[in-house]
Amino acid sequence: MICQNCLKNSASVHVTEIVEIADGPDDAQKRTVQEQHLCELCAQTMDLPNMSAGKKSMTEVWKLLQISAQQTRKKGGPVCSNCGMSLEEFRKKGRLGCAKDYEVFVNHIGELLERVHGARIHKGRIPATDPTDAPSVLDPVGTLRQRLEAAIREEAYESAARLRDEIKALEPKAHD
Repeated sequence: MICQNCLKNSASVHVTEIVEIADGPDDAQKRTVQEQHLCELCAQTMDLPNMSAGKKSMTEVWKLLQISAQQTRKKGGPVCSNCGMSLEEFRKKGRLGCAKDYEVFVNHIGELLERVHGARIHKGRIPATDPTDAPSVLDPVGTLRQRLEAAIREEAYESAARLRDEIKALEPKAHD
């Protein structure tokens, strides 16, 4: 690979920079990755952070990483307009303050939710004592219509009439 700066020498220094950009009225953060491939001479002339890290001991490199992490945290992040929770506060407490926090911190907690729950979106059962009762909780009229159709197919007209009356009694409630 050739140096992107001088376009002559072979690139031996590869710089990857993650840049956060505020986007939109609610200042949602977007991250972009910028890569530079430079030769040793061009890299020395540019003001690159931690350029001499390769010649430092592991202790010094660890200190540089810690300083970098602290600076990233100090930059702050989004704050919920509903409960006032900041990203830093969420990281300390480990819990969100309100339901809106899921929207405010979506870029920061999406991967965490995926690791913990296996998905970013909740997919679970509806609370019910019996899993077969769940459809009737959601749509009692729909369940009654299915039973009515079955009763008509079986020519059980008395139970079909009773089911029809139950549906009529529930339908005005369903349209409210």
